[in-house]
Amino acid sequence: MASFNKVILLGNLTRDPQVKYTPSGTAVAEIGLAVNRYWFDKQTNSRREETTFVDVTLWARDAEVAGEYLAKGRPVLIEGRLQLDTWDDKTTGQKRSKLRVVGERMQLLGSRGEAGGGGGGGRSAAPAAAEQHYDGPPVGGGEFESEAPSGGPPPQDDVPF
Repeated sequence: MASFNKVILLGNLTRDPQVKYTPSGTAVAEIGLAVNRYWFDKQTNSRREETTFVDVTLWARDAEVAGEYLAKGRPVLIEGRLQLDTWDDKTTGQKRSKLRVVGERMQLLGSRGEAGGGGGGGRSAAPAAAEQHYDGPPVGGGEFESEAPSGGPPPQDDVPF
């Protein structure tokens, strides 16, 4: 049976990106995204809003761009895939799990000084954050073998039209 794992999200950053590096030098950024859904509730005759908070992991060049250009409140479009992370809780010993999005494509929205949703505007100054290393568990197994490509397929020289 075939399967398909694709996520497209448009939302605002809930915090400044945290960029770290793997031992092999690949950039990894963790971002939080707030995605809003609006609807009209006929029972209360009012407009309603629901916010979903999503953790997103970006790799390689997308991670570096996020660290340089994104800040809390900025709107961004993320395309990626769902991934289930599982681990043993150190304090309770129980199995824990969390569903996250691994970003495969990122598009910055709005202008550089624009922040949506009332968050902060400009980029915060945190030069030390750019030199941190990622010490967490391997995402996707192995030494980060499942690194997501930073863009679509490579350009083709011979276009058939």
